[in-house]
Amino acid sequence: MPSPRAPGQARRTSKARASARRRARRIAGLVAVSIALLVTFLFTAFANSGSSQPTQTRPAPANRYLPAGQPRPQVVALRGSLRLQLPIAQDRVTAIGYHAVGGGALSLQPVGRQANEGLLQRIASKLFGDDGHGLSYYMLGGAAGPSTASLDVGAAVGTDVYSPVDGTIVGITTLTLRGQTFGSRIDIQPTSAPALVVRVTHLRPDPALTVGSSVAASISKIGTIIDFSQVEQQALARYTQDAGNHVSFEIHPAATLATP
Repeated sequence: MPSPRAPGQARRTSKARASARRRARRIAGLVAVSIALLVTFLFTAFANSGSSQPTQTRPAPANRYLPAGQPRPQVVALRGSLRLQLPIAQDRVTAIGYHAVGGGALSLQPVGRQANEGLLQRIASKLFGDDGHGLSYYMLGGAAGPSTASLDVGAAVGTDVYSPVDGTIVGITTLTLRGQTFGSRIDIQPTSAPALVVRVTHLRPDPALTVGSSVAASISKIGTIIDFSQVEQQALARYTQDAGNHVSFEIHPAATLATP
């Protein structure tokens, strides 16, 4: 003979099963939404990483092509305790890039975020809190040497270039290629790291600059950017609206630096 509580137990069992089904449907819905959001995120990140050209909707302002004043103090790269300051006024910079170079140049530690990083790096940056503010730089490749041995800071021809460090001018050498002069190489011995020399190229030196001159970071003008597009196809042009003209920086050990 059935127990009098059997009908009540059956109702409770039925309710429990119905509740379990509702929970399962909610969980399934949440999983589906999460998957859809993840797919959308990955698609967006992949689409952005597939473009090597930055999106720009308006032409650069006309005043970008005029010589600029002093940059605000801002560290752009590190080599141990040595800090390289941005040598060009912030509103004149077209792009920043690093590439490999031989000749004994030492690797630099970039400051900021790599703008052309791969898909997985983009996802990691977003997940771990990179807000995308501050300096952005591009890795430009190169055949030999450390991948960050040369720092290119892009700007229009004629833009003023300021010293990236406090130090002393120890060399000004005219650069001649194919019988033509293309600016000079300027060597600066940093006050904070006298065992190193900061080598600056792709510029015309300021007439007031002489060997033995003292320079101050972000304050002392050392030259102006020259047009180097007729000498080489400049990798930085992939990320700018011009020929990719720039000023270049390398760091060498002072003891091994030979003057040609």
